Amino acid sequence: MTKQEKNQVLEELTEKFAASPIFYITDASTLTVESINKFRRKCFEKGIEFRVAKNTLIRKALEANSGADYTELYESLHGPTSIMFSSVANLPAKVLKEFRESSEMPILKSAYVDSSIFVGDNQIEVLSKLKSKDELIGDIIGLLQSPAKNVISALVSSSGGKIAGLVKTLSDKPE
Repeated sequence: MTKQEKNQVLEELTEKFAASPIFYITDASTLTVESINKFRRKCFEKGIEFRVAKNTLIRKALEANSGADYTELYESLHGPTSIMFSSVANLPAKVLKEFRESSEMPILKSAYVDSSIFVGDNQIEVLSKLKSKDELIGDIIGLLQSPAKNVISALVSSSGGKIAGLVKTLSDKPE
């Protein structure tokens, strides 16, 4: 790789790390060509960008982004390294978990999710259970709607005579 090519890759990685608050650092080195192509296809279908890069270029790109502290990630930058960029926090972990049902690789070295760092392959389970932004918004909306649904269902399920009786009693009551 020429110096110009390295500079171009470094620039691309720096921009990608700055724009992506979620990325996973993995090792897919022992996968066969057929398996890695299946994994890349699965990533592409889910909207995950999968890249292979040199550790020194990854480290330099991370160091160039002064907005975050990546020092814990530097320990995982040894041996063959690939990066998974995603906009959904749990999606790469789910893809890794699903793919590993039929293969032992790729191995999760570390992950960076919205300023939280997860180190080690044992973190796949934790990462796959994280809720996405859309799931959290849905949960909050559901919680907010719950009291209103209870009141409405109580009014609807009660007989019309009871409601009319309550209204009549309240209207007949002297002020």
